[in-house]
Amino acid sequence: MIKLLFYVSKLYSIPVVSPVFLEAKRRGIPAAFYVSRKVSLNLPEVFFSAPVYTDLSHARRFAPDFVLCPGNFVDFRLPGRKVQLFHGIGVEKPSHYRIRHFFDYYLTSGPVVTERFRMLESKYRYFKTFETGWPKIDHIMNYPRENLRGTYSIPHHSRVILYAPTHSAGMESASALINVIDGQIGRDEIWFCKPHEFMNRELLHQIRQTGARVIEHYDITPYLHLADVLIGDTSSVVYEFMALDKPVVTYRTAGRADKGIDIQHPEELRAALDRSLARPDEFSLQRRKHLLEVNPVRDGTISRTILELLSSLDPAVSPGNRRKPLNLFRKMQIVYHSCLRKGYLR
Repeated sequence: MIKLLFYVSKLYSIPVVSPVFLEAKRRGIPAAFYVSRKVSLNLPEVFFSAPVYTDLSHARRFAPDFVLCPGNFVDFRLPGRKVQLFHGIGVEKPSHYRIRHFFDYYLTSGPVVTERFRMLESKYRYFKTFETGWPKIDHIMNYPRENLRGTYSIPHHSRVILYAPTHSAGMESASALINVIDGQIGRDEIWFCKPHEFMNRELLHQIRQTGARVIEHYDITPYLHLADVLIGDTSSVVYEFMALDKPVVTYRTAGRADKGIDIQHPEELRAALDRSLARPDEFSLQRRKHLLEVNPVRDGTISRTILELLSSLDPAVSPGNRRKPLNLFRKMQIVYHSCLRKGYLR
């Protein structure tokens, strides 16, 4: 039986690995976590039914067959084949397709991503690409929804607007929209804002001065279910919300502008929200069409597919016919940051 190690360094990656871990636990597949200190302090209690390591030597001794990573980097000193789960489905972002020479397998969300990675696979010839779906979609679709409004003190008659901007340069909307938020909040509306973990501190300070409730928790999922409309830009969360077939308003999105109402100027926001609230199904066909390309599987079976795939692979066999590049600069970065965390470098 295979052994799995989940490599989680960012808080927003916890909901990505959660459904895969829970399915592994259900199947009796041995699993453990190697996490940053911040993540270790925020892990759901159920995760501690498995070993949780913050020390590299302990994680190495676990001797995993596969290391599952919902991020761009993974510690090369860990044993086992490295598996890229991705931290989002930001398919318009060039960084989504950047090969950093750490991974043996890329598990893609849908056809549009798979096609790009198959081309890269043919170019580099040391990794394999498999289309499984993005596991956080399982977490979203299976999330318990009973009495969410009561849990978050939202009156039954109130409309809920969720704003979830990205932080990526050239794609973020916060610098344009923050100053108009107060004037957009309608009567009987409750607004939530989920700032990105790496948002500019000044923008974050400005958000806290608005009438929107700032979401402090790392998991946006319950707010996706609560919201009637999402305001976004080119963030992965737009596709997460679309999986629930609810309307989105985007600000100068980098692609697939017809997935909702895409505005070009902040003063267009209120009209776009009113139209979305009045006609929530207006762009439903376009949403479904785009999800068929981006992440077609929405029935809660992605994690099962991932585990069945990994169980069919032989970790002793190289996935390609070339060796990975030495990748010395990025490896030195990994070692350097590891030493910083341990206090070896001041």
